[in-house]
Amino acid sequence: MARRREFNVFSLSFLDVMSCGFGATILLYLILDHRQEVKVQEVTADLAGEVAYLEREVRDGQDDLAELLNTLSIVDESIVEARGRSREVIEEIQERREELSSSDKDSLAQIDHINQLKTDLKQLEERTERLRAEGEKQQGENVRRFTGDGDRQYLTGLKLGGRRILVLLDRSASMLDHSLVNVIRMRNMPEPVQRRSAKWRRAVATVDWLSTQLPQASEYQVYAFNTRAAPALAGSDGKWLKVSDREQLEQVVRALDELVPAEGTSLAAAFEVAATLSPRPDNIYLLTDGLPTQGAGGGGAGKVSGRDRQRLFNQALDRLPNGIPVNVILAPMEGDPMAASAFWQLAQATRGAFLAPARDWP
Repeated sequence: MARRREFNVFSLSFLDVMSCGFGATILLYLILDHRQEVKVQEVTADLAGEVAYLEREVRDGQDDLAELLNTLSIVDESIVEARGRSREVIEEIQERREELSSSDKDSLAQIDHINQLKTDLKQLEERTERLRAEGEKQQGENVRRFTGDGDRQYLTGLKLGGRRILVLLDRSASMLDHSLVNVIRMRNMPEPVQRRSAKWRRAVATVDWLSTQLPQASEYQVYAFNTRAAPALAGSDGKWLKVSDREQLEQVVRALDELVPAEGTSLAAAFEVAATLSPRPDNIYLLTDGLPTQGAGGGGAGKVSGRDRQRLFNQALDRLPNGIPVNVILAPMEGDPMAASAFWQLAQATRGAFLAPARDWP
């Protein structure tokens, strides 16, 4: 029987010792708490997120700072500009104050001048009222009134008298204007435009003025003529009208507003009216602008020379009854230099009056 070996702890090999050491280390590692390391890792991750957030905030702040710096630069420029503008405004205000100071002085002078003008105007108005009152006394028997522009009074040399007064109004195309070019132009215009021509309106206004000067106890007739003559009031051919009939006189004046200047001029046709009226007129007022261009029968065409017009004028005189004063109101026409002399001689020969009024008359 074999002998049993005895067990001795001190007889363990080196390997066994090392194994025990490693086992103790592993046991120690298992015993220790590893949760602290996990917590450190979690804290580190949170801090890294905060750092990243703060870095973004810093970048945004830098961008905002750059924008603010740019805005500040613009504001500085605006402040400089505003200061310059304020200086200009202050200088302008100072200039305005100086101007107002000067204007105040001028205003005082103007006020004195205006007061003087008011005083003069008042005196003129009082004088006008006196003249109007005197005129009403002198013309108390007139059926109608006519007031010129500005309520002016005219010295005409014309005195309407007689028991039967004939007014002859030239309504030929030449009454549209004083120049041949404008006459041709106006002839192509519509009739309303022709009626409003300045020369024709003055002719109608002249007849209107004459109607206000007619003696109330007289009779009258108004004829318009071009190549032929016709009464202004339809249905009154060959009849004498009473001045005292105011309504009828108004109708005659209104009828002239409907006439349109046209065609040529036959002075013979106008003088034939004086010869055919019964009883004959004892005063004639002729409103025309030149020598005739046609004879008694009308007709005729083409250009009429100055010598032809003088011949037609002499032929027309043969139809004028003797002993009747002819008062001529002439609105001279361009290109008819002999008209003024011829009509002046007619007025002198018949003991009438001759008038070549200004363009603002009556």
